[in-house]
Amino acid sequence: MADEAEIRFRPLQLTDLETMRRWLNSDFVARWWPGWPSLEQVREKYTPRISGEDPTRGFVIEVAGRDVGFIQCYRDVADAPHLRSLIPDPERAAGIDLFIGDRADAYRGFGPRVIQQFLRDVVFALAETTVCIIDPAQNNAAAIRAYEKVGFHYLGTVHDPKELEPSRVMIIGRDEVLR
Repeated sequence: MADEAEIRFRPLQLTDLETMRRWLNSDFVARWWPGWPSLEQVREKYTPRISGEDPTRGFVIEVAGRDVGFIQCYRDVADAPHLRSLIPDPERAAGIDLFIGDRADAYRGFGPRVIQQFLRDVVFALAETTVCIIDPAQNNAAAIRAYEKVGFHYLGTVHDPKELEPSRVMIIGRDEVLR
């Protein structure tokens, strides 16, 4: 995909849940997002986000008109004990998670553009958000490089018992994105 390809974030819809199940069950994604969920489990987790019952906002990443992955933004960073102590002013922090759904769309160089645009268009569109964190698995070198290209920097390593391995917590400030 060319560097100039248009990137859009389409709110996750019920009709996307089968694609989410397929992505989450692929070897490419499941090595970082554990679970191998059934369609029913995907519905259970993501339907409240689609309906607005859960404040986490999920989006399908579209590049050049094609669905290529998933990205979400959450504001409950202050409620995560394994993160709270690392983050300055956790009440004003947001977190993001993302994945590229298919191996064929990965390692094409658009990841940093996707993240930068999402930070501008979604995360820091809320004036109360002053910092954003991301916590990739500590050995997910490709993701960490992409986040560093955007400007995220290392805060610390934490282990959440719900995750497969320790996470490398990274942070970026509003002023670093909206220059």
